[in-house]
Order: sequence, then C-alpha cells, then structure tokens
Amino acid sequence: MERRASQQPPGSHAPPPRALVVGDGAFAMAMATALARRGSSVRILCHTTSVRDEINSGENKTYLPNYPVHENIQAYTSINEACDPDIQLVLLVIPTQFLRKFLITNLSSLPVGCPIIVCAKGIEIGTAETPYEMMLAELPGKYHKYFGVLAGPSFAAEIMEGQPTNVVVASQSEDLAKEVARYVSDGASLRAYISDDVHGIEIAGAVKNVLAIASGALDGLNYGNNARAALVCRGLAELTRLAVATGSNGRSMAGLAGVGDLMLTCSSELSRNFTVGKKLAAGMTLEEINADTNAVAEGVATAKSVRMLAEKLNVEMPICEAVYHCLYEGMSPKKALEGLQARPLGAEGGLVAEE
Repeated sequence: MERRASQQPPGSHAPPPRALVVGDGAFAMAMATALARRGSSVRILCHTTSVRDEINSGENKTYLPNYPVHENIQAYTSINEACDPDIQLVLLVIPTQFLRKFLITNLSSLPVGCPIIVCAKGIEIGTAETPYEMMLAELPGKYHKYFGVLAGPSFAAEIMEGQPTNVVVASQSEDLAKEVARYVSDGASLRAYISDDVHGIEIAGAVKNVLAIASGALDGLNYGNNARAALVCRGLAELTRLAVATGSNGRSMAGLAGVGDLMLTCSSELSRNFTVGKKLAAGMTLEEINADTNAVAEGVATAKSVRMLAEKLNVEMPICEAVYHCLYEGMSPKKALEGLQARPLGAEGGLVAEE
C-alpha cells in the first residue's frame, strides 16, 4: 500500500514535534498518523517484528488494516533504536495490564526532559493502580514532572480518516498540558483541551470501558434507546462516585473524558468493549470472545480491578458489578439487567458531591 505524504494543515498550533509512540495497535497508529500529518517525524516502538515489518511496508494489517502508513512514520522493535535523542514527545499507547512490565524493563531507556503521556484507559488487576500511578511507581523521579494523560472520545478509524476529534490532556503541570495540547492539535481535525484532573480523567477512561460492555449487551438483547439512555446516565453516576473517591473534584466527568467518551463507547460497534457485550448477549463465553479477536478490550480486565477498587473505597457501582458477574461468574446479561431493575428504589442525586 502506498504511503501517504505530509499535508500539514494551516493553523497548526505548534511546530511539529519529533515523537516516539510506544505501541503498535490501532490507537497508537492513529495518534502517530495525526502527528505525522502535521509534519512530525514519528517513531513507533512495536511489540513484534511482524507488525514492525507490516508498518514499514506501508500497512498495519494486524491491527489497523486498509489504512496506509504515513511516510513520516518508521517502526522499530528496539527501544534504543527508536529513542532518537531529539525526541520531544512520548506517547505510551500500551494496554494497561502490560504497561508495568514495559516500564520496569525500560525504566532508564525513555528520553528525559520531554512529556511522557500515557494513553491507556484501564486499572491494573491486583494493584488497582491507574497507568499514571504505575508510571509514578516504576519510573525514576527524573521523569515524574513530565507525566501526563491523554483521553477522550477518539476512535482510531475516525482519526485516521481525518474526522473532527477532540481529546483532553491532563497533567499536574499546566505548562506541560498546554505544550502537549499544542503538539497534538492540528488546527483542523484534532483538537486538545487541558485539565489538571489526572485522577478523574483516568478513572473515567477506565470505567467507561466496563460500562460499554453493558451497553453492548443491551444492544445484543435488542433493548432500545430508553435502556441505553438510562445506562449512560446511571453509569456516569457510578464513574463519578469512584472518581471523587480517588481525589477528583468530579467536574471533568461532564467533559470529554467523562460523558464524551462514555457516549461514544456505549453507542458504537467500533468500540471493542461494546462488541464484547454484544457477544456476551449472544451467549458466547469470555474464552470464546477472547479467541475471536486479536485486539485488547480493556474493559474485560478492568471489570475486575474496578470491582476491587470500588470495594476498597466503599463505592456503590451496581452496573459495573453486574458486568463483572457476566464476565467472570457466568451470569446472563438478561438476568443481570433484571437484577439491576429490581434494586430498591432511591433518589437520583447529583453527579458531583456537595462541597
């Protein structure tokens, strides 16, 4: 497949950075492509030589087929080869459950002095830590002030097609968040906002994947728009409660990473998690679903870790609990929904706790 040439749009918000994208899945390719279109030189660190060779041949057939690789993208499997000393931006686009191993293995190999932005959306099984917390735990202190998170409603296919997409960059450093937002925004199709609510944005990104499984199950059971609207609303209440319990002020739940990403993943078969839910409703087991795809649906593992974190913090999350029972205890989605509808009646309440 012929590679695409650079077409830097007018109105780019900053000179294109030299970038390293760690990961070779669909979203890694999409973000690499968005940067490459701006004129960035982008290096992708791949997990396997086979995907590396596919990318360097012009198409990632394994994870993002039918989209040509931009001419500014080069793939590697060695982090030493991929880490150009002039790298200005690092995006970590690794599934949550594999992130810690990568960090431990490469804790001194990443460039120092440039933003390191994690794009994973999940919570680790066993520790109940978010990707940002894993970076703080595993990488040396010299990296810590450069950490951030990128999230929001952003299907890879639509980014590849140049469709309008808005994301949010969260960091404890406002200057760093602004720098990364300028790097990824192109003045045309991709726009980034900034936030300091790292905890809330990570929790939202993780929990929405679990809720998307529930939404896919509703769709598979042929329930209508009323059910999905209720799921999105009550799911938003669940993820807000958990976010507030971890230190978020809860307000960003009304933004791109909260209600924005929740609406996206709960309403489209482009969402891997939504598709998992549909397959559960069709009677497939988790083992059969995993064997049926080569992509990672983060919500499957996150259902375990969200349950653990909710129990630890004493946060009520009945929808996420129901998803856990369907995935790991063999409960049918229909029975799970019946259980949710039969719960004791109560007040709806607000999304954000009163100060």
